[in-house]
Amino acid sequence: MKNNRLDLHAKLIDILGSNNVYFQPPEGIRIKYPCIIYERSSIDVNHADDISYARMVQYEIMFITKEPDTNDFIMKMLDAFKYCSYSRHFVSDNLNHEIFILYY
Repeated sequence: MKNNRLDLHAKLIDILGSNNVYFQPPEGIRIKYPCIIYERSSIDVNHADDISYARMVQYEIMFITKEPDTNDFIMKMLDAFKYCSYSRHFVSDNLNHEIFILYY
């Protein structure tokens, strides 16, 4: 069975341990923390002999929490996904943001 966004969504809910997982949430939605917000950012296409033979969707995954210590969550993400890398951390509005790049 081919992976898709709904499979990814279910895995993110499982990793977070709550339903506070949002795919490209519209403005005005009330977000509960901690949460994961994710969006599609690219599609990587591999070619050989002038043929497209493999495609992987790239997602930007953002974990947002009030807690400053996020190492456990970071390790869960890196352990759960083969093609996941940690990108950066920043604080905005007293919320900690951990950014991951995931090919799924």
